[in-house]
Amino acid sequence: MMAVRLGRSDTRQMILQAAADVVRTRGAGSLTLEAAADTAGISKGGLLYHFPTKDALIEGMVADVLARFEADVETAVESEPPGMGRWLRAFVKMTFAADPEHDVSAGLMAAAAVNPELLAPVGSYFAHWQERATSDGIDPTVATMVRLAADGLWFADLFDAAPPDDRLRADLLESLLHMIAGSVSNSGFEESSKVE
Repeated sequence: MMAVRLGRSDTRQMILQAAADVVRTRGAGSLTLEAAADTAGISKGGLLYHFPTKDALIEGMVADVLARFEADVETAVESEPPGMGRWLRAFVKMTFAADPEHDVSAGLMAAAAVNPELLAPVGSYFAHWQERATSDGIDPTVATMVRLAADGLWFADLFDAAPPDDRLRADLLESLLHMIAGSVSNSGFEESSKVE
């Protein structure tokens, strides 16, 4: 049998997944370069080529989660009917679609908490998402409330802070989508209702 050679980006992705698996199964305190390399099935030197420090590895893990989520949202936008609220609907649906039992973002953020400076990209992504939400053609106040509610669900899942059960989760999603739809149908009042 011929060995399959992985490209640099494949190896990098394999390392990130292995590190996430370490955090998810053993906890953030167990994440070491050695543990990630062992889980990935590569030498520590092979890992160091891509991530020379533990901070670099954690930074890569955080960036990977955020970039994958943003790519998923952009893909989901294509499935949404055109018009106002399209991006926000996709954002909410993708947030609610995350499986808290298998989503590794909880472990990644827990690992990043070891060095809060590694969370800097999170703020940039959230600022971008806020701008996208409020420029999606609906009342910016409603758009912000919907985004914050979706963020709240994500953080509840992330920290296992009383996340809703499946039934309530489905009801919350439906309610947020109704808020978006209602804001689209009432969007004509936006400018006239602003206080001068």
